[in-house]
Amino acid sequence: MTDKRTISAYTNRLAEYLNIPLPPEQLEARQAFADAVDTGGYVLDLGSGPGSDSSFLMRQGLTVRALDVTPAFVDHARDNGVDAHLGTFNDVTETSVYDGVYASFSLLHAPRTDFPGHLRAIHEALKPKGQLFLGMKLGTGEHRDALDRYFTYYTEVEIEDALTQAGFTIDRTVKGMGKGLAGSYEGYMLVFAHA
Repeated sequence: MTDKRTISAYTNRLAEYLNIPLPPEQLEARQAFADAVDTGGYVLDLGSGPGSDSSFLMRQGLTVRALDVTPAFVDHARDNGVDAHLGTFNDVTETSVYDGVYASFSLLHAPRTDFPGHLRAIHEALKPKGQLFLGMKLGTGEHRDALDRYFTYYTEVEIEDALTQAGFTIDRTVKGMGKGLAGSYEGYMLVFAHA
């Protein structure tokens, strides 16, 4: 995702972004992901934002590499001790490196046509049985929100089919409703899967 308008929206709202409280389902999911990866495991936080989740995962004993396309987010994460790197989803080119990939509401910024390829790359980057956490907003179509951020929406079935076709086994899913940076309430789906 290299949509300049989306990057600008995040850059201009770093402080606001840091103050958005996570819904209980997302807090539980983050802990569940950490628990599913063995202590000391190597994790990619894909679309890591300002590094809040990376910091949490590090506190749980995981080794984290964070990747985000927004320079202000990467700088903030680095300032807080996160191994953060500037890059896009296309920079996931490793093979059997990660024990887990944490993709919390990041891949929804990728164009629909790119989504299957990104999932295949994540699958390739994971070790056998490696854990994936995927957070996505539910809906249909592709459009911009009130902050001019670009989103691609998927139905529950579309997300599950895309993961299965990329080679993942889905372990469980959780649905919820949350208030995002733009102030609107939207439905979402949290997926736990493994390579």
